[in-house]
Amino acid sequence: MHISILGGGVLGVASAWYLAKSGHQVTVIDRQSSVAQETSHANAGMISPGYSMPWAGPGVPLKAIGWMMQDLAPFMINVKELDGYTLSWMMKMLANCNAKSYEINKARMLRIAEYSRDCFVDLRKELNIEYDARQQGTLQLFRKQKQIDALQKDIKVLKELGINHQALDMDGCIEHEPALANVKEKFVGGLRLPGDETGDCFKFTTELAKECEKLGVNFMMDTSIERLNESSGRITSVSTNNGTVKADAFLCALGSYSPQILKTVGIKVPIYPIKGYSLTLPIEDESRAPQSTIMDETYKVAVTRFEDRIRVGGTAEIASYNLECPEKRRASVDFVIQDMFPGATDVSKAEFWTGLRPMTPDSTPVLGGTQYSNLYLNTGHGTLGWTMSLGSAKFVSDIINNKQPDIDPEGLSIERYV
Repeated sequence: MHISILGGGVLGVASAWYLAKSGHQVTVIDRQSSVAQETSHANAGMISPGYSMPWAGPGVPLKAIGWMMQDLAPFMINVKELDGYTLSWMMKMLANCNAKSYEINKARMLRIAEYSRDCFVDLRKELNIEYDARQQGTLQLFRKQKQIDALQKDIKVLKELGINHQALDMDGCIEHEPALANVKEKFVGGLRLPGDETGDCFKFTTELAKECEKLGVNFMMDTSIERLNESSGRITSVSTNNGTVKADAFLCALGSYSPQILKTVGIKVPIYPIKGYSLTLPIEDESRAPQSTIMDETYKVAVTRFEDRIRVGGTAEIASYNLECPEKRRASVDFVIQDMFPGATDVSKAEFWTGLRPMTPDSTPVLGGTQYSNLYLNTGHGTLGWTMSLGSAKFVSDIINNKQPDIDPEGLSIERYV
C-alpha cells in the first residue's frame, strides 16, 4: 500500500519508519527543505513520561493569572493575536479544568508516554542512532518551601500510577546534579523522575530519516500542502504546489497546522499553536554544567544537557501563528541558565529559537482513524511530541495495518471531540 505522510517532523518521520518497516511504500511531504525544521528543531529535549500531565486542571486558571503577573512570566497572552478560534479553544481548555477531566486526560497521556519510552528502548537495540541521548532522569527543582509542602499531592499521583520517583532534599539534588552545589542557596529540594530521558530531537529525526530512506521512503521536500481531496468517503489525493500526490492512504502529522489542512475535507480538530522559546548554548565549563534535565518549577523552564551543548526551553505564549522572536521573550530562559548554572556557558553565544506546540484542550494527542476510511491522524501532542513520538507512531502504524495496538486506544482518537 502507498501511504502519504503529511509532515516531516519527528511524528511524521517516526510514522514513516514503522510503516516502511511493515512493508508499505511511503512518501513524506513537507514544505521545508529538510526534516525537523519546525517544532521538532529546537525543543527542550526532554523525553519525560513522568512529566506527562495535562495543562488543564483544577486551579489552573488562577495559577495562570499568577504566572502572567510574575516578572519573568512563564505564561502570557498576546492580546493582539486574540481571535474567535483562540477564544473558542481557550473555553474548551477551561472546560477541562476540573478534577474528573484531569484524571481522565492524565491517564490517557501517560498511557502513550510510557509506551513511547519502551519504544525508544527497543529502537536503540535495533539502530545505532546518535542523538546526544542520556538516560539520567529529570530533576524538578523547587526554589520555595511552599512548593515542597504542596509536593505530596503530586507524589500521591505518581505512586498511584506506578511511576518511579524520588523526593530529594538539597543534598540529594546535588548528588545527582553536582553543579547545583554552586547555587545551593537558590533552592530547597526537588523531585527526581529517574525513568525520564533526554536527547536532541532534531538529530534523532534527521538520523531516523536516513534509516527510512534505506527502506525506500521518499521524502518530497520543499513542497507546500494546499488541500486534501475526497470522493465517496475516501481521500483520493493531496494538492501541493508541486502537483497532486495520489496514495492509498494518508496520515496527517502536521502539528499546529493540522487544522488548516483537515478543514479542507470538513474535519474540525481543536489544536492550537502554543508558542515556546529556547536557547541552545555551547558548554564553557563542564564542572558547572547540568548532567541531565532540570525543570525549574518556579519559572517553568527546562535546562537540558546534550553532549557539548545546553538547551534551555520555556514560556507558553498564546499568540496564534505568530513566529516572531522578540528579544524580550528571552528573559526567563536567560535568567534560569545564568541563575542555576553560572559560568557553565556564555549566553551571548546562544541560538535563540521559537516554535509552535500543537496543543489540544485536554493535552492528549489525536491518534488513529477519521470519518474517511483511509485518512489517519498523528497530531496534537503539545509540549510532549518528542516524549510521545515513537509510541504515537507505532500506535498509528498498527491502526493503519489493522493490528491490535499494544495500548488501549480508548479516548485517543478524534471521536472524543465529535
